[in-house]
Amino acid sequence: MIEFLAAALIAFLAPFVAEPVLLGLGRMFGVYAIVQERTCRVYMLFGKVIGMLSEPGLVFLPAKLGPAAFVINLLGSCRVLDLRLDQEYLRSQPVNSEEGAPMGIGIWYEMWISDPLAYLFKNTDPRGSLRANLSNATVRCLSNMPLAEMLETRHSMSQTVRGEVTDKSQAWGYQLGSVYIRKVHFRDADMIRQIEEKVVNRLRQVTAAIKQAGANQVSVITSSAEREAAVEFAKAAAIRPATLGAALQEIAREPALAEALFDVLETQRIAAGNARITWLPEGQRGRVLATLLAAEAGGPGPKP
Repeated sequence: MIEFLAAALIAFLAPFVAEPVLLGLGRMFGVYAIVQERTCRVYMLFGKVIGMLSEPGLVFLPAKLGPAAFVINLLGSCRVLDLRLDQEYLRSQPVNSEEGAPMGIGIWYEMWISDPLAYLFKNTDPRGSLRANLSNATVRCLSNMPLAEMLETRHSMSQTVRGEVTDKSQAWGYQLGSVYIRKVHFRDADMIRQIEEKVVNRLRQVTAAIKQAGANQVSVITSSAEREAAVEFAKAAAIRPATLGAALQEIAREPALAEALFDVLETQRIAAGNARITWLPEGQRGRVLATLLAAEAGGPGPKP
């Protein structure tokens, strides 16, 4: 029973150990290779390219490389290249405008490997050479442009730089994709400060002009309103006597109404004044006056 369990355990664990070993030996002796998506495998033996694989999947090497596949990993070499789209940004490439202004141009571009053999053997540093050629083409093609055109026509500048560099990049196995001028800026700090001062001064002038125009408009509206109000008040003052006379004439036709009106007006005038008024009860006016006179006669001072 123990022997049976040991054999079962070995039979169960053996595939887990044997599989990695067999797969490793298969890769070592060139039986198969796995090509990842968007990669290229270049096989070289004794300094000579004997095969190139770019289709993704599991590849049986002897069918592609022949008998050399069994020794390619021992005596040769395999270069794995990344064929995916890549991009880079070059900051502040120095150029001068037609007016002599020192400008900086930031350029963004895409590239990918289109010819693996040219990429490996025609240039020791294709990426660096492409970067240097883009920088040189930017300075050479975009210098001495009018400043206004440099600030406005980024699309045409991008096309100019791309057309200048595309042929050279293809010769090195690189395919240049989109090229775009992302930033155009001034490089001189003193010039930037002067431009800022001019813009600020111009904004202040415009703001002051707007305020003055608003104040002038308000003054015109105010003076027009005052003139119209003065005219209307003058008209009212002119027709007031006639209107008031007509109203009083209408009221005078009724004596009782006129007497009541004048009593009310007199009462309002007295109430609106600042004089002191003493109210005496009706029926006791004579007694109060006599008391006041007697008190005044008996008091100190000259007698009447």
